[in-house]
Amino acid sequence: MRPPALTRSPLSSLDDGAPFPLGASFDGRGVNFALFSAHATAVELCLFDPSGQHETRRLKLPGRTDQVWHGYLRGILPGQLYGYRVDGPYEPDEGHRFNRQKLLVDPYARQFAGRVHWHDALFDYRPSRSGAVRPDGRDSAPYVPKSVVEDPAHHWGEDRPPRRPWRDTVIYEAHVKGLTQLHPRLPPAIRGTYDALGHPEVVEHLAKIGVTAVELLPIHAFVDDRFLVDKGLKNYWGYSTLGYFAPEPRYLSADGVLGLKAAISALHEAGIEVILDVVYNHTAEGNHLGPTLSFRGIDNRTYYKHPPAQPEAYWDVTGTGNTLDVSHPRVLRMVLDSMRHWVEAYHVDGFRLDLATALAREPFDFTERAGFLQAVAQDPILSRVKIIAEPWDVGDAGYRLGSFPPGWSEWNDRFRDSVRSFWRGDGGRLPSFVQGLAGSREIFGPGGRQPTASVNYVASHDGYTLADLVSYEQKHNLANGENNHDGHQHNLSWNCGVEGPTGNPRILSLRARQKRNLIATTLLSIGVPMILMGDELSRSQSGNNNAYCQDNPLSWLDWEAGLAADPDLPAFVGAVAAIRRRFDAFRRDSFLDGAHGRHALKDVYWLAPEGRELDHEDWADGERRAVGAQLGNDCKDGQRFLLLMNAGRNRVEFSLPNSLPGGPWVEMLNTAVAEGTVEHGRTIRAGEAIDLQPHALLLFRERAEGPGRRR
Repeated sequence: MRPPALTRSPLSSLDDGAPFPLGASFDGRGVNFALFSAHATAVELCLFDPSGQHETRRLKLPGRTDQVWHGYLRGILPGQLYGYRVDGPYEPDEGHRFNRQKLLVDPYARQFAGRVHWHDALFDYRPSRSGAVRPDGRDSAPYVPKSVVEDPAHHWGEDRPPRRPWRDTVIYEAHVKGLTQLHPRLPPAIRGTYDALGHPEVVEHLAKIGVTAVELLPIHAFVDDRFLVDKGLKNYWGYSTLGYFAPEPRYLSADGVLGLKAAISALHEAGIEVILDVVYNHTAEGNHLGPTLSFRGIDNRTYYKHPPAQPEAYWDVTGTGNTLDVSHPRVLRMVLDSMRHWVEAYHVDGFRLDLATALAREPFDFTERAGFLQAVAQDPILSRVKIIAEPWDVGDAGYRLGSFPPGWSEWNDRFRDSVRSFWRGDGGRLPSFVQGLAGSREIFGPGGRQPTASVNYVASHDGYTLADLVSYEQKHNLANGENNHDGHQHNLSWNCGVEGPTGNPRILSLRARQKRNLIATTLLSIGVPMILMGDELSRSQSGNNNAYCQDNPLSWLDWEAGLAADPDLPAFVGAVAAIRRRFDAFRRDSFLDGAHGRHALKDVYWLAPEGRELDHEDWADGERRAVGAQLGNDCKDGQRFLLLMNAGRNRVEFSLPNSLPGGPWVEMLNTAVAEGTVEHGRTIRAGEAIDLQPHALLLFRERAEGPGRRR
């Protein structure tokens, strides 16, 4: 069958329409199309049949207002597939890459149909024998996803965002497909989809382990990079964004985007917020040799940062080949519109901004007064949701931990490294470990921020899982096809004596103890704890610390195998999370600094095993691997705790000072026992000693003995 003939409609077939809102907007009678391009000379709207294979109409947008091209077409309904062809100069030396043979996806498209199919026609240039670059004349339409006109009608019913305070938040970093693909009790038809996130089996598990917020790896529509596809791999993590308003189609079920909205509603009903990991620092179009899919062909000079003397090249602080120019007002507007869209249309509760430093460079240097940071602060919608920065990029002076505004939180990699190093038994780590435990005042305090500015984690998608952190000392990334050269070298891991899998009961017991130490430290430290998907179920990636391209069982959570590996661990995680949720001492709004407060007592007493407070010489002693903390003296709930930790390989007799406030102390947690929690624990009093096992964490709660017990 021959494809339908392309209709070149006259200009009068389109009304002028309006320059706002940007994107394709259905009003019940037709659709208004609006596209920004400062340097284009003409814009054509291309309509496609339902298969997306045949272009049925091509119409020039008749209106142009303040650099926005627009037109209104009556009779168009939701579900219509479309794209743009943009005319203008092809002058790479001036930063212009217009090529009307390239079909472009709408940056404001609310949905996509299809995916990128790699073909040389996707590239806007063709080198000549002389070395000069000339525009490529092949039509890219067969190989590009099509934008979809969205039906805006959706009723949320009684859905209400949980709006949990930061101090009550426990984050679970997860991947839509990886979390649900292998769940044995989910209907096969929805495994790996948005719908599965809201299934009762998933929601109940998250609630049971104390999760209050799910942080999803990127679900903005993204691209599988060509170099990965050529190797038979995929961009599993999704950090290669093509559209900032559209959910990634590969996770859709038969319910379409309604499945995502239903899942968010189900999580909200259980009191669990949804945070999106978003990539506004770069796009999927790569460097100057990359494909032309959207932004490059619409207005390359505006959307990307270019070296001042090289407009043909890209200024890259993301490591991907390009950097989105969020300092430009039009690009800034797109980012803010995208964020508001996800809050309003999908009810998400916050964002984790990938390589956030890149968003605050104006134009090339980071500034705490960047337009993006100020715009979020004053926005009536975005200022009320959770914002988390990944506080670095790969450019000069790109590491900016502690530099983001009050109200924001940041991934604290110093917490990660100090906790890993301490529990590995490294010398000289006690001061930095205690700083993290106390809320990282040295990092966030000078900016007038609170401990909740620190997102505390020991494992994330980028690196080892918790199980691998205690099982591998060398990365095993050969499956990525890069000869094991990719991935972090600085892992601060310890395999407990054997690299990888083992049947040795002693090593398995030690690994289980180390997992509990790391989890308990994360959940009991001051700040906002984050747990990686499947760490509570001992998920392993077989030592791969950069599984970004592994969309297969290596990365997916095997619910049954994980539970069999360490059956007591999920209950332990839930028990520690419950302690955090119940008691003020672990959800503080202020840093622990050893200052005197209520009842003339310090907010924390740092203890040496010798039966006294740590002094200056103790802090400088690089051989100390055991420490205690008595805390809770200034908390409103009146609950006090004693925390004892030994990261060394030898047992320690830990004596409590005679002058220690409070007591007697009843044991609640002990990572040296298999289950980690203690139902009827030991009791210890001031002046007494306890045998603290190697690689062990003990938590005691003060036993109430009637009024007036404080001293």
